Amino acid sequence: MTRETTLRLLHTAPHSCGYWPERSARNLVLDPATDSPGAAFPQLLAAGFRRSGPVLYRPRCDACTACIPVRIPVADFRPDRSQHRCLARNADLDVTLGPSQCDAEVLELYARYIDARHSGSAMTAEDTTEFGAMFLAEWADTRFVCMRAGGRLLAVAVTDVTTVGCSAVYTFFDPAPAHAARSLGTFAILSQVALTRTLQLPHLYLGYWLDRHPAMHYKLRFRPQHHLLVEEWTDAQRTGNPTG
Repeated sequence: MTRETTLRLLHTAPHSCGYWPERSARNLVLDPATDSPGAAFPQLLAAGFRRSGPVLYRPRCDACTACIPVRIPVADFRPDRSQHRCLARNADLDVTLGPSQCDAEVLELYARYIDARHSGSAMTAEDTTEFGAMFLAEWADTRFVCMRAGGRLLAVAVTDVTTVGCSAVYTFFDPAPAHAARSLGTFAILSQVALTRTLQLPHLYLGYWLDRHPAMHYKLRFRPQHHLLVEEWTDAQRTGNPTG
């Protein structure tokens, strides 16, 4: 018999959309007072939720349904020719899986990435406390997939491991033009696919894809993929085990 639990979900106030600032957005979030958010995480991930720091959320906007949750069934995934070339270009990298420890090396790489890619935005990279608040949660099994060349850290893929699959939280990499040909963002996803297979988990969750949004187009290149149909959730939703 399936043991059911009740999850309390709350709506945020309207705010500017992070993808289209001219639009108003709202999120559905797991009540921060929930005793064991880690226990609910696999089910919510499979239902289209994401994690930002300790907050589990899903867009639920009044007049927009553009955010489509995407996942890769890793057993069926096969790299295309471009992705094969990316793997070949990065065959010299040492890819390791480690705990989520934000040391000086990680923070320095993150700061250079933010300065190059998001200069002038609300994103900053001041200290380990801010980094942890954005990407880590005490209850999540978060790993760092680290990519190095000759011992030098080039990229970090922040990855959550759950019973229903791995979740790609955020990737940052060396923005120097000398590394542009490596396509480190693509290589990070391919590395997370390999990690998910190694852990014998079924899916890699990539977050949201938005049609006609240029920053999200790259996700369509990882096939096959599932576009999850997000069911409507009430503020207090009774749930059982995830169906995956």
